Amino acid sequence: MLKALIFDMDGTLVHSDPVHLKAFAEVLGPEGVVIDDELYRTRIIGHTNESIFASLLPHLPVEEHEVYADRKEAAFRRLARELKPLEGLTELLDWADDHRVKIALVTNAPLLNATHVLDILGITDRFEIKITIDQVERGKPDPLPYLTALERLGIQAEEAVAFEDSPSGMRAAKAAGLFSFGVLTGLTADEMREIGADGAIVTFHDRALWEILEHRAGSGS
Repeated sequence: MLKALIFDMDGTLVHSDPVHLKAFAEVLGPEGVVIDDELYRTRIIGHTNESIFASLLPHLPVEEHEVYADRKEAAFRRLARELKPLEGLTELLDWADDHRVKIALVTNAPLLNATHVLDILGITDRFEIKITIDQVERGKPDPLPYLTALERLGIQAEEAVAFEDSPSGMRAAKAAGLFSFGVLTGLTADEMREIGADGAIVTFHDRALWEILEHRAGSGS
């Protein structure tokens, strides 16, 4: 029986990648790092700040990476004030409430960002469980964030469905044993399926999603 929906945040609940790209460009431009769509897609999306800044600023010590990460996240929060939920999200959350399906967040974002984005979207109170990078020893692509969410929800992997937009996030969800939809805000459907996605959707209105949800909620399979 379906008991929970577990969502990534950036690129999944909201198409926030353009704002993140702008924030990275603002902070790293003075260091001579050019943040374009290709670099963002291949070396930033889905990665932790620790690995991003180690990759882009290898000549600086870890302490400086942390300073740049803090600057970037502050820039993101300043630029993210007009974000809107991905199409169909509100209806999906309402459906989950109506069917007594729990809602959880699993993100590599820090708590400040997660709180900020959820507040902007007006959905903070919809999430029973929120797992951020601050709460786990290892972020995605390690399955630990998802395993932590399942433990706190008190359910098994087969009782939940996950939503992810990045390769690292999808690998984490699948490694945790979750049936997972790839949200196509950055990758193609073929790319998502190559890394293990069980299905691919453009928005939360997609019929492919609702067929699975209605089947799982109604049949208990």
